[in-house]
Amino acid sequence: MAESTIIKLNAQERDTNMNPRQLRAAGLVPATVYGKGMESKNVQICAHEFEMSTRNDRDAVFELVVGKEKFKVVIQELQKNYSTNQILNIEFKLA
Repeated sequence: MAESTIIKLNAQERDTNMNPRQLRAAGLVPATVYGKGMESKNVQICAHEFEMSTRNDRDAVFELVVGKEKFKVVIQELQKNYSTNQILNIEFKLA
């Protein structure tokens, strides 16, 4: 089995003034980061950047950079609208 790649991905704290539909319309994907010993964190990621980085390896380990914080995460769940192929939501779990 090949070694998992670590993909660096930038994220921002989620804009609480926008609902998920508005975020997606702006080209962002709402996401949640959670894991043992931490409070879950709501973030937003550029949809295009995420799709390009996961095109070849959905099981990759990501280094999620949120401001000054860095999280090593894997995709726990990916919600997608299969008729439009749009990513609706991502759940990241600490690796």
